[in-house]
Amino acid sequence: MMFGKERNWNLPFLPYGEELLYTDSHPKRPHLQYADIDGDGKQELFGIYRSNQELYLFTLKEHFGHFRLISVVKGTGYQVSYLGTAHITSQKKFNIVVGWKIGGIWSKLSIFEWANSGLKEKQLNGEYTFSKIEIADMPGLHGRDGKAEIALWIHDTGEAYKVEIYRWEKDKLVPAHDVEPYYFKKVVEYYKQKIKEHPEYLFYYPYLKDAENKAARLFEERAVYLFPASIKEIGGNKWGYIDTKGKFILPLSYEHAGDFQDNGLAIVRLMDRVGIIDSKGYFIVKPKYDTINPFSEGRASVIDSQGFKVIDESGKEITSKAYSYIGDYKEGRAIFADTDANGQYLYGYLTRRGKEVLPLSYESASDFNEGKAIVKMKNNSYALIDLTGKVVNSYSYPTVQNYGEGLLTFQKSKDGKFGYMDEQGNSVIEPQFSGAQPFIGGLAIVNVSDDYKNHYGVIDRNGHFIIKANYNSLSNLGEGRFAIGKALDPEKPYLGSKYAVTDSKGHILTGFIYNDLTQYKDGLASAYDDQKTFFIDKSGKRMEHLPNVSGRGTLGFEQTLIKGEIDFRLLYFDKNSNLIWKQSTIIPLNNQYSVIEHKYKPNKDYLVYYPQVKGMEHSGTVNQILMNLSAVKEIPAHTQLEANYMGDFDVTFYKKNLLVIEITGYNYPFGAAHGMPVRKYAHIDLKTGAVYQLKDLFKPGSPYVKVISEIIGEQIKSNEKYSYVFPDTYKGIQAEQLFFISDDAVNLYFSPYEIAPYAAGFPTFFIPIDELKGIINQNSDFWKSFH
Repeated sequence: MMFGKERNWNLPFLPYGEELLYTDSHPKRPHLQYADIDGDGKQELFGIYRSNQELYLFTLKEHFGHFRLISVVKGTGYQVSYLGTAHITSQKKFNIVVGWKIGGIWSKLSIFEWANSGLKEKQLNGEYTFSKIEIADMPGLHGRDGKAEIALWIHDTGEAYKVEIYRWEKDKLVPAHDVEPYYFKKVVEYYKQKIKEHPEYLFYYPYLKDAENKAARLFEERAVYLFPASIKEIGGNKWGYIDTKGKFILPLSYEHAGDFQDNGLAIVRLMDRVGIIDSKGYFIVKPKYDTINPFSEGRASVIDSQGFKVIDESGKEITSKAYSYIGDYKEGRAIFADTDANGQYLYGYLTRRGKEVLPLSYESASDFNEGKAIVKMKNNSYALIDLTGKVVNSYSYPTVQNYGEGLLTFQKSKDGKFGYMDEQGNSVIEPQFSGAQPFIGGLAIVNVSDDYKNHYGVIDRNGHFIIKANYNSLSNLGEGRFAIGKALDPEKPYLGSKYAVTDSKGHILTGFIYNDLTQYKDGLASAYDDQKTFFIDKSGKRMEHLPNVSGRGTLGFEQTLIKGEIDFRLLYFDKNSNLIWKQSTIIPLNNQYSVIEHKYKPNKDYLVYYPQVKGMEHSGTVNQILMNLSAVKEIPAHTQLEANYMGDFDVTFYKKNLLVIEITGYNYPFGAAHGMPVRKYAHIDLKTGAVYQLKDLFKPGSPYVKVISEIIGEQIKSNEKYSYVFPDTYKGIQAEQLFFISDDAVNLYFSPYEIAPYAAGFPTFFIPIDELKGIINQNSDFWKSFH
């Protein structure tokens, strides 16, 4: 119930000197309404008042004929553009919805819910601003569900708006694409009217077209239930999307395919560029970017040759320029970084509209958490700021980090211990930790070790240990559970840990039997030991009715399926744990020849997928060579290794009788900064069984080493892409230089560190065969094998 204009409202139960807020519209109306907010069957009176230029949402409850104040929540902005109630988070209780006016045409959305102690503002996954708003229970895929959707009209240009529709699911607002065919009919009529009024305003026409497309869009139940899957083919993996029965619905067209996100969009790679598709396979963003990061709060950062930019869910670039860095959106803000006019690398924050709400001014910056972020100022002090950039407090300590639940970690001296202080800078827990993480749910993970032998534990807000600092590793699994890890070898803690599960009171619920665990979700976590990957419940009990898979990796629920990523291979199970899809191990070349994938895993830290050729007369010798190249060798089964090794392969080229197999590997010594990659090629003549070397391609006695060395030397000198090569390190190629054949080219490559830094990977030089015609032996078996 809303209140009319006739009465001049005087509410004596408000704090002294406060004034009831009225609308800006004429006639003016008080911001007062009746609704049953707490679910007791009786209506409460709620409204907005102003005090010292700040706004407050208040709630009054009638008690024996008199009203009493039961809740006051501080708002934001200078006026209210919207005040109403709707079933947003629940079908049983009303939520209060407020649009706090923060600019001429901009309002900030807040949703409130009644809790035991009064109104509580729901933490939205971002800041949602709008110019106009409409809230109603809109029919979607299965009709109306008793909960309201929120349509936000976001001003773009003139009287044109972007319209985004959201609903509440679990603990956040998510796009409600399935109601678009219903609601966008209204948007279509809006733009038709605008075009009728001003047919010369051409900018309205694209908005009308977009609205018509969304109004006409059909949502089929299967459309949201598509899952990425890949098959090894000649040229590498090809990706498509399968349905819940394991049938490919979107064909094997992509070089890589990501999961469909909550907004119904998926990131795919094609022709070495990245784009975005919808569930029909239509490109929302054509492949043109180097990278597209997953959407967060309806926005995604992208990278092209100019740098980082932000796109919305329609694929429109909303940033006016490129930056050196843009992070994910958190609470309506994304960190961006760039070099200022003085050459200093600084940080700032973008809004969801891609605007610089807080310009480049910080030497470091954290994501927003609970409406606040930690930044380092140019004067070397740290500050806690709110979403507007207002400094809540500043701190003159060498390090301030990890804001959470009103506490921050800090160091009193540069090399000193970490402690915790409150927002006012008062020390709450004196510095005593070598490492300190943010508080989550009233608990924080700390480390008390002074050397490489970790001693992690968990403390409460008083600094008391809930889990003693006895563990090599420790992680918060969510839902009141922690993983505590004991070192496999106390003298070599970098080798890893065995984990047990504890509750938030420090009770150990399992033995130290897990090699790793994922976060809990809906009471289940994925875990693996030396043999299998499986689900456990919050007591640590293995869920035998759910998939138990040989190998190490993760399992997780994805829509109606269970997705497994086990030993670097993808699997899908139905809800009854039946395997519905796994990658084929056969790569057919023609009717006679095929390459078969074999798996070798003698130890938990040694895994190799190696190729074996089928259909050859001389396959025994060739296949033994392939095993040797793939590092299939004797490895002790139950010994803790000093390094982890993972090997794989691809068929990169097949023409006539020549088969080229790329063999890759990665050897990571535990505790090292990084591992060393391995890359080898086998050039196999399927007819003769010969395995060719580089020299076999050239005429006997030809100066192929000199010729190729000079060509590569000239490429390094004249091509900017090779500027990373260390000066004076390239001395030419070797007679047995690493190489591989591709279409119409010979490719020569070098190992990491050989002529360039590690980050450059394997420097590779492409030489067209036409440039080598004079020295190639066209009568050689090598040449004839693919000509």
